[in-house]
Amino acid sequence: MTDDTPPIRLTGTEEHAGQRTDRFLADALDTLSRSRVKALMEAGHVLRDGQILREPADPVRPGLCYEIRVPPAIPATPQAQSIPFTILYEDAHLIVLDKPAGLVVHPAPGNEDGTLVNALLAHCGDSLTGIGGERRPGIVHRLDKDTSGVMVVAKTEQAHKALSDAFATRDIDRTYLALAWGLMTPASGGFEGAIGRDKRDRKRMAVVTHGGKAALTHYRTLATHHGGLSLVECRLATGRTHQIRVHFSHGGHPLVGDPVYLRRIPAVARTLPDDARRAALDFPRQALHAARLGFTHPGTGEAMLFETAPPDDFKALLAKIA
Repeated sequence: MTDDTPPIRLTGTEEHAGQRTDRFLADALDTLSRSRVKALMEAGHVLRDGQILREPADPVRPGLCYEIRVPPAIPATPQAQSIPFTILYEDAHLIVLDKPAGLVVHPAPGNEDGTLVNALLAHCGDSLTGIGGERRPGIVHRLDKDTSGVMVVAKTEQAHKALSDAFATRDIDRTYLALAWGLMTPASGGFEGAIGRDKRDRKRMAVVTHGGKAALTHYRTLATHHGGLSLVECRLATGRTHQIRVHFSHGGHPLVGDPVYLRRIPAVARTLPDDARRAALDFPRQALHAARLGFTHPGTGEAMLFETAPPDDFKALLAKIA
């Protein structure tokens, strides 16, 4: 912690004893997501009684002083970096991949490198013919850092425009798997509500009555667990920021592990068996996976469809709550 940014200081209390440090800090600060706090801890920006604390899961100790320093934002300049990711399909026009949870899509303050864009620059190299006058991958849609699953990225100007238009006109098949708190009523249905910035917290999105963009999420319950957890399939009719997470939270069914929209332990958690409750409460990210993506190939006109299974951590969570 060598920069001049003043730290934020917090003291652990008996109420917080045993809680994960990243959860404690995120809840106390309210302006940083749990995943952001975790990244800052791992980068050495959190102290406990003057000593660097890098382990997000370390339990809070009452009476000790915690300091967190948020470094100032700096401009992002993407550079090619060799970062592994799973390729599902690739040709001269586009690349389809299975994005792992924890990988940021595009450089931004706090995540200046180590992103999918950095990885694509290294992998694609000279096969990127140029978009907007720059040799770069064409990001036409994004997944949140801690959401896993299928993405398509354009490699040419023509593919970028065609795919962007397809997403804008909703001519895309997008299906997600999510684990939500509570039982969906009805078991299948939809959430409809305009989404915009939360007026109380600009880092969050919310269902709003004025100034938002129309959003519709269809869902279907696939399985329920112990009367308190629902595995659901979600289909997006629109593509708003954090759409599934916002709609389910607004509907009273926040996603398991969501660091932004799950603000307190759900009452239904008390009804779960101990092992299932611990597994759900300790899951460190939103339980959300982009399972299927279908689109028309911009070069050949062929219908393309890609599906991936949830990653190992999601599978392990489902096994523990079964």
